[in-house]
Amino acid sequence: MRSLEEVQATLEIAKLKEEDLLPTVQSLSFGDNVSSADYCLMELDETLCKHIEAGESLVIRGDKEERAVLCSSNKTYDLKIADTSNLLLFVPGGRTPDQLTDNQDSFHVVHTQVWGFCNSYWELRKQRPKLKKLKKLLMENPYEGPALGGQEENTENRYTMEDLLERIQASEEELKTHMETIHACQIEGYWRVLDFDYEMKLLGHVTQLVDSESWSFNKVSLQTSLEELSPLEPREMIEHCLNCYGKRYTENGEVFYALHEDKVCWGLALMLLQNVVKFNLKEFQYVWQQSVPEGMSTRLDQLKGVALVDRTSHPETISLLRVEDLPEDTVERFNHLFSLREKWTEDDITPYIQDLCGEKQTTGALLTKYARASVQNGIKVFNSRRPVAT
Repeated sequence: MRSLEEVQATLEIAKLKEEDLLPTVQSLSFGDNVSSADYCLMELDETLCKHIEAGESLVIRGDKEERAVLCSSNKTYDLKIADTSNLLLFVPGGRTPDQLTDNQDSFHVVHTQVWGFCNSYWELRKQRPKLKKLKKLLMENPYEGPALGGQEENTENRYTMEDLLERIQASEEELKTHMETIHACQIEGYWRVLDFDYEMKLLGHVTQLVDSESWSFNKVSLQTSLEELSPLEPREMIEHCLNCYGKRYTENGEVFYALHEDKVCWGLALMLLQNVVKFNLKEFQYVWQQSVPEGMSTRLDQLKGVALVDRTSHPETISLLRVEDLPEDTVERFNHLFSLREKWTEDDITPYIQDLCGEKQTTGALLTKYARASVQNGIKVFNSRRPVAT
């Protein structure tokens, strides 16, 4: 323990005057068995500090082969070790100048013990949740409808919300939002994604009912739909289909759905494209329009991020290319896109890189960094900055 006289001698050697300093001197000493491995330090921004102070938790997620991420209830952060040339001391009893409220005029020493030390700390950076793995896990056992008489349902590879939170590198809120995007639902306590053919079968039942009843697709009765279609499919599956492709509302105490034109057209387009490599564009547009309920209009902009039109081929073609099937890593994503097509217009490539944008980042900034712009036949196009293996 340093005495007051030793502190004053040190100040004299350092040519510091007592009157220029606060009257309280904190003398630090290391406790027995202190090690740099005892503690890890993490730098938090104001939002995460308030999160912790409110009693909320932060969770580190990732399988052994994955780079760990930190998740709050609604955000995901990349974890990166930052080294520092300064020794960081963990001093629970230490006080900052604004916390020293004593009114003593005389110089005095307070002894404080160091509990641990570090030469590095965890630095956090907000990042996109890694959600591609979610669809992969749920597709291990997609729901194909109720088991037929005598058949047993496959009970393997089914996941609860707790199971998924253990495996997916995303916050709970981000995970639940993506569940809605991929049309997952909870069946007997497990989260399942519908087999695509089964989902289209359900949508077909709904659209055929709308046509047969001569309903407006903006006013589909839930009660009547359940009564008419329950002999064909479970009531909860009919309602789930309406939730996926429509917007629920109540009128005079009765529940209705307004079918979402873009979502219905999108689903039926995927059904047409899933089993073909390429489709003659004009033929596709005709068949597609014929397949949607009366009163709905199909448009190619409804297929951004799920289908790609080739205007350079003769005849023009359209093929399935879903953004959810592309690599999550930015460099890998661009390499894959440029292996599929050497030159892209900005309109064509934007739907396939939009999800890569971080906070306050634009697709234009991504293209500047990962692609090279040129003009071809008066149209601005982008190609890879490096050779790409095809």
